[in-house]
Amino acid sequence: MNTKPNISFENTEIAFASRTDVELRKMYLFFAVMDKNWAVKIGTGLSDIAFKLKLPVKGIMKKTIFGHFCGGESIADCAKSIKELQEFGIGTILDYSVEGKGTEKSYDFTRDEILRTIKRSSGAKEIPFSVFKVTGLGSYKIMTKVQAGEKLSQEEEAAFERLKDRVDTLCKAGYEYDVRIMIDGEESWFQDVIDDMAYEAMEKYNKEKAIVYNTFQMYRKDMLGLLKQAHEEAELKGYHVGAKLVRGAYMEKERDRAEERGYPSPIQDTKEDTDNDYNEALKFSMEHKDRIYLVSGSHNELSNIILTELMNLHGVAAGDKKVYFSQLYGMSDNISYNLAFAGYNVAKYVPYGPVEAVMPYLYRRASENTSVAGQSSREFELIKNEMARRASLKKTII
Repeated sequence: MNTKPNISFENTEIAFASRTDVELRKMYLFFAVMDKNWAVKIGTGLSDIAFKLKLPVKGIMKKTIFGHFCGGESIADCAKSIKELQEFGIGTILDYSVEGKGTEKSYDFTRDEILRTIKRSSGAKEIPFSVFKVTGLGSYKIMTKVQAGEKLSQEEEAAFERLKDRVDTLCKAGYEYDVRIMIDGEESWFQDVIDDMAYEAMEKYNKEKAIVYNTFQMYRKDMLGLLKQAHEEAELKGYHVGAKLVRGAYMEKERDRAEERGYPSPIQDTKEDTDNDYNEALKFSMEHKDRIYLVSGSHNELSNIILTELMNLHGVAAGDKKVYFSQLYGMSDNISYNLAFAGYNVAKYVPYGPVEAVMPYLYRRASENTSVAGQSSREFELIKNEMARRASLKKTII
């Protein structure tokens, strides 16, 4: 698809407008480290050991990786980040990023915490979505057995019913509080079970508009087809599809399991295949905008440009609430801030939770930032460009 960009992601003045010179220098140092794969591996390894030994490193984490990628330890702690983003026209998606402990008590606690995010989002334009992972609400092992068609024990049946009830409780709360809620994508060997719950909720709560959004991980070979099937089903049953598009987060894990168990990998053969399917999914969503509500969760600059062009082509206004752009807090500010400045709907995922409990999430973010080709280098280069721009401006003034 040939596009003529109507927005520039090179504008660092807009991208870093919220950052003081001191904050920018801090980001420079942070991404200088992030740009080195070996440094990330050593740093995450040492911090993991420090937490296991109960060493007093919490303060250091808050000033470095946790402080950069997270809003705080609680919903209340996120107030500063929410306000900062709101001032530049960017919404917040409160993301409780604590991984479940595998107990019914922990699942109930996660459900209640997500309910708190829904209530906090109600009536708050600055927090347009809530989000949850189904594995925070119940056992992935039971979902894996269900998807494989294995018989559950009586105890497992009861646990699975409780899981489905927790999911429905959250989706129903989203409907009652008029808060859109996204269900995160997970591993393929139990994703079908998550999909079934998501579409059941859509049929119940998405009659007038999309409240429940399912996630489509486009690095899977079958995902474009599944998006089209979801649309067809929604057409037949008369509800709206909430679709959050992402490239995907479990590529190595998926390929390793497929090789280990001797089945074809569900992951695209090349990055180009993933990119093509992602952009085709954007095109399909815009062509069926009467039925599909879209969140494009992408750090890929071309995909974001393509979506702005598709919106223009299909007569969708920049501020139309049926389309949102989304990136992670602490990443790709050149995309988020420039899109918001141009009037598009943008919302950042803002993770939160106790420092030690959120570290597994942060390790993945750090690894992801170094494994995605050029991601850290791109961030680092943009920060350097903005520092140079500000230095040049000061010299001109003097």
